[in-house]
Amino acid sequence: MRHTTQQKHPLVSVITPTYNSARFIHNTIESVQRQTYVNWEMIIVDDCSQDHTIEIVKQYVSRDSRIRLIRFKENRGPAVARNVAIEHAKGRYLAFLDGDDQWMPEKLEKQLRFMQDRQIAFSFTKYMKITEDGKETNSIINIPEKVNYKQLLKHNVIGCLTVMLDVEMIGEVKMIDIRSRQDFALWLTLCKKGFTAYGLQEVLSKYRVVKGSVSSNKIKMAKQTWKVYREIERLGLLKSIWYFVNYLYFSIKKYSMV
Repeated sequence: MRHTTQQKHPLVSVITPTYNSARFIHNTIESVQRQTYVNWEMIIVDDCSQDHTIEIVKQYVSRDSRIRLIRFKENRGPAVARNVAIEHAKGRYLAFLDGDDQWMPEKLEKQLRFMQDRQIAFSFTKYMKITEDGKETNSIINIPEKVNYKQLLKHNVIGCLTVMLDVEMIGEVKMIDIRSRQDFALWLTLCKKGFTAYGLQEVLSKYRVVKGSVSSNKIKMAKQTWKVYREIERLGLLKSIWYFVNYLYFSIKKYSMV
């Protein structure tokens, strides 16, 4: 049963899909354990990893009752993994953190206060890129103070690892089962329903740039973005072209600044 009371310190459910994350998962889990806000649960869904991810996660599960592990017997993709974690979540708030990323210690505390003080259902924050071996970079992803549906179509300024949602205000949260950009599609769905996404102007997360990952393949990401426009949002051809040109412009601008 989900805890949806108006308590001052509500439960936050951390949604963490993993796949072959053995090199990084200890950093991810420990960044949650170091949170100054302690009323959280972490639901890790392993998408049939072929490395030692499971063994590492089990060690943390045995020592911290707030961490739970769900294992898939076959690879089903990050959207399904996140949805299964959401189904098992008990918290009023959902926060997303993939198995190779990290949070700053005050992430949950500051973001929860930001949302509660303003009665916000959907928020996100700035984040920093780190190298594959965990070194911090000067690459900070800046964000607007708020974003709506049409603005988001032009440029996805929302990093999944920074998002927090109030499910009591939003209702059901479910990602579309596509291999990438499923988070972008969810943000669009929420904005289309009338929820504005508000940006907390602090760097509170660290996004690990991993060579060979889906998000590092710019051509695949572009193709998937087009698919979101045409097949999921069902935009007309001209509108799709307009938003896609904007997407390309902002993407080129973003990576030329890195």
